[in-house]
Amino acid sequence: MRTAGSAAYRALLLTESSRSRPDSLDDAPPPVTCVVVDGVMPFAITVAEEIGVPALAFRTESAFAFLAYLSVPRLLELGETPVPSDEQVRGVPGMEGLLRRRDLPRVVPTKQDDVGAEEADPVPVLLTIADTAAHCRNSRALILNTAASMEGPAIARIAPHMRDVFAVGPLHARVATNTIALEKHEDDDEDDDDYGCKAWLDGQDDRSVVYVNLGSLTVLSSEQLAEFLHGLVAAGYAFLFVLRPDMVASSSAVLQEAVEAAGERALVVEWVPRDVHYVLRHRAVGCFLMHGGWNSMLEAAVEGVPVVCWPFFADQPVVSRFVAAVWKTGLDMKDVCDRAVVERMVREAMESPEIRASAQAMARQLRLDVAAGGSSSSELQRLVGFINELSAVHIC
Repeated sequence: MRTAGSAAYRALLLTESSRSRPDSLDDAPPPVTCVVVDGVMPFAITVAEEIGVPALAFRTESAFAFLAYLSVPRLLELGETPVPSDEQVRGVPGMEGLLRRRDLPRVVPTKQDDVGAEEADPVPVLLTIADTAAHCRNSRALILNTAASMEGPAIARIAPHMRDVFAVGPLHARVATNTIALEKHEDDDEDDDDYGCKAWLDGQDDRSVVYVNLGSLTVLSSEQLAEFLHGLVAAGYAFLFVLRPDMVASSSAVLQEAVEAAGERALVVEWVPRDVHYVLRHRAVGCFLMHGGWNSMLEAAVEGVPVVCWPFFADQPVVSRFVAAVWKTGLDMKDVCDRAVVERMVREAMESPEIRASAQAMARQLRLDVAAGGSSSSELQRLVGFINELSAVHIC
């Protein structure tokens, strides 16, 4: 990607940025005067700036996780690598006394059923991740899909390392986006509901369903799947479980046993044919058992749904720590895959008035943030103005 992609990207950008500005009656597209690039592709920033096109970096993890990535060199200097330990971390500024070593971003998921087995050395990959994050300072600005109400302290810590920072999220929660999404779902109810999810959810009581979706990359052993399923059945609530075909090597016997035990209270599908926040918005969903991915976290937060996090890798351990210890909108189940713990945490997330109140308070605040005059809406307007200024300078 860095070699072949860089060359192709350079050629395309040279062509598009050198295009003459069209006359008002011309249908030709205008020249490219600014690019917003994926912040995990440093070459996209470097190439654009080398040929004189201003580049902005967009990162899709949480601000706290991005700050942890920036802090990797200091963490390694202190010997604070990610391991399943409650030892406090000192190497991430502003998170002293909060983050433990088990909460740090992970490269390789910790083996849960093979204690003592050797894992690949995470240091080289961690350093690459850190370099990628640090390279964002070469862009004109950093764009984060977060809100100051959620991650203000991390945004403030990141700002001195960047030329500018814009916190414009949650992007999916903007009124225009939700309006389009709602209209689409109303139009496509019959065609898109291939797995019967909507009909099944419609038949459940309010806040009676546990929605289980561990993302697109999480993998489980058959033993771990058994613990999840037995814990869910024992919790006594109906559950909608998204189980990808590539998620477990062999799951048929375990799955059949659990589904038979749950009866009509369980629906297991390969994928939800709609977006995640559509399911989370449904009145029947009472909590979300998830992997701690930032997009899923934002979707749950906007809908005010309590969560139980079972992080798999990358930034997910950081997110799950903040869910339980800071925002208090759910529970952190990292480094444990035990049916009794699954049962207990699901019940607590479904039944705790304190957790639900925190989740709903966050949802109200985030909706204010993206509404006209809110912090994220104002930042988005500032971002548009910033891009216009960059483009005007580039044209001149």
